Amino acid sequence: MLSYRHAFHAGNHADVLKHSVLLALLDHLGHKDKPLTLVDTHAGAGRYALDSAQADKTGEWRDGIARLYTRQPLPDLLERYRRAVLAFNRGGELRFYPGSPMLLHGALRAEDRLRLFELHPTDFGFLEKAFAATDRRVALVREDGFHGLKSLLPPPSRRALVVVDPAYERREEYAAVVDALREALRRFAGGCYMVWYPRLQKPESKLVARRLIELSPPSWLHVWLDVDRPAHDGFGMHGSGLVVFNPPWTLPQDLAAAMPVLVECLGRGERARFGVDSHIP
Repeated sequence: MLSYRHAFHAGNHADVLKHSVLLALLDHLGHKDKPLTLVDTHAGAGRYALDSAQADKTGEWRDGIARLYTRQPLPDLLERYRRAVLAFNRGGELRFYPGSPMLLHGALRAEDRLRLFELHPTDFGFLEKAFAATDRRVALVREDGFHGLKSLLPPPSRRALVVVDPAYERREEYAAVVDALREALRRFAGGCYMVWYPRLQKPESKLVARRLIELSPPSWLHVWLDVDRPAHDGFGMHGSGLVVFNPPWTLPQDLAAAMPVLVECLGRGERARFGVDSHIP
């Protein structure tokens, strides 16, 4: 099934959490001179116009990035994210939103490599347009990212950041995420892996973080944000979370400062909350 389109959700509360942490990981990994392989297993369209029919239909960005875009001061982790989105909008007005491929590309150094996987034909076409300029550091692949990831691990430089952000349209995708990360750890246990998941009233959603941690990576971090209470009918996403394998040791401290601000800015009621747990020897 290929019905999911991230354009309807670009810049929402889940993107705020996901991309804030992604930029923190990129900053940390960029401190070393050794080449880095960056992988996005479900890249989407790459960039999004917030005045498009899809984004305007849901307006989710108004309760996400729009609430942080002009706010100052912000904790360092969130200010880094705000500036990245600001740099993507000439003139300062919030009109466009960079997806993870654009954020990854913005962190590329001359020796680094970026691999973007996207299976949806329409979004892959948009991705090609977003990266129309020839850049030998970047490769676009219309393929299932879980399958393509296997051929990239371990990377020649033994350094990698892998972003795993599927649509979770089908129940089986939760198990596929766990299976893919199990295989990734077997091939390259030292990589940095960031897995996003939605917080829903589904058993699979409630269990996926625990099942990822039970894979016993060398170190891990789990952060989640609920912007509202779960709906009475059990439908809809009330929050989202990230599981990071091999995170920087500074990330828990950075999140301790940032997450209360996200609850304040993005929360829709008194049931808005967050959690951070980690094991970083």
